[in-house]
Amino acid sequence: MAQKDIQFRLMAKDRSGARRGSFTTQHGTVQTPAFMPVGTAGYVHSTPTRDVAESGAQVLLANTYHLSLGERLASVRYMGGLHRFMGWDQTILTDSGGFQVFSLPDRVIDDEGVTFSYEEDGERVKLTPERSMEIQRDLGADIVMAFDECVSHTADRKYVAKSLALTTAWAKRCRSFTLADHQFLFGIVQGGVFDDLRKKSAKEITDIPFDGFAIGGVSVGEGFDLMRQVVGVTAPCLPEDMPRYLMGVGLPEDILEAVHLGMDMFDCVIPTRYARQGTLFTRTGKLRIKNKNFRKDRYPLDTQCSCYTCKTFSRMVLRYLFFSGDPLAETLATIHNLTFYQDLMGDIRKAIEENRFETFKREWLEMYRRGR
Repeated sequence: MAQKDIQFRLMAKDRSGARRGSFTTQHGTVQTPAFMPVGTAGYVHSTPTRDVAESGAQVLLANTYHLSLGERLASVRYMGGLHRFMGWDQTILTDSGGFQVFSLPDRVIDDEGVTFSYEEDGERVKLTPERSMEIQRDLGADIVMAFDECVSHTADRKYVAKSLALTTAWAKRCRSFTLADHQFLFGIVQGGVFDDLRKKSAKEITDIPFDGFAIGGVSVGEGFDLMRQVVGVTAPCLPEDMPRYLMGVGLPEDILEAVHLGMDMFDCVIPTRYARQGTLFTRTGKLRIKNKNFRKDRYPLDTQCSCYTCKTFSRMVLRYLFFSGDPLAETLATIHNLTFYQDLMGDIRKAIEENRFETFKREWLEMYRRGR
């Protein structure tokens, strides 16, 4: 199958190895490094896509597993695809469902795919590479992810090696499936925490003509050091002239480290989930707004932030809204956290362009950790 042109441009490379680039889909050009907010089931919790766009986000992520439940897929199809369904006119990426299936206790894996029960209604179904591609084609995402098996970081070498072979076979089946003309397909590298298996998987997956490549199997409880090891081994094995996506990584310190190691794209539920729980990110560390020391605090969440929340409401008011149980609290907190992340990515891109990423990273983390 002929490879499409995602028009990846490597615009700058810092002496540290950090990359500044861009790629283009039918719905616009994405500047990298980029962070993608997660709208798992076709929406970002508590927050209109208008506000997500105003945060500076360029790509939204949605999930095949969740959007194939019940009438959801039919509803998206009826609306003409995810862009209309979500009210989002920029790029959308859909995960294949592999990560969600990994977390289910009753899954059965064979050469054809994975059989499991949906959490919501208990329906027993089988998700194959072809079915994952079919769902993602119908969702209309700009970037589609190959179906893979995500393994635990505690999985033994024998199992990981067997799983790696399965992921490669499934990747080939995904690549042979005909997607919509506007859709790009990314392959996913697995291999657990074993350096040689990561290199083997990278070789096998990059031999397949995908439009971009991802590192999977992280953010599964392995911790910072193992994440750094996996990315440090795998990233150099990925093509220089194509987008590199680190799946599921979302703490600011993890993103900074992964950018340092040469990654371009990130996603995570952390900024939105933390926001709904009352944990806000600021340039001087995380702030737990329900703490009593904020009950008379008239300052904005972050004095350097220009989001709607920080321009309009004080910490004491946001705390009041949380304790009132008003949904507005979650919306305002989410707007702030998403803006914080997009501001961080913008600052990262600028630092790489100016060849000062290592200095930026050190100074940013010193300030961020000061508030702990």
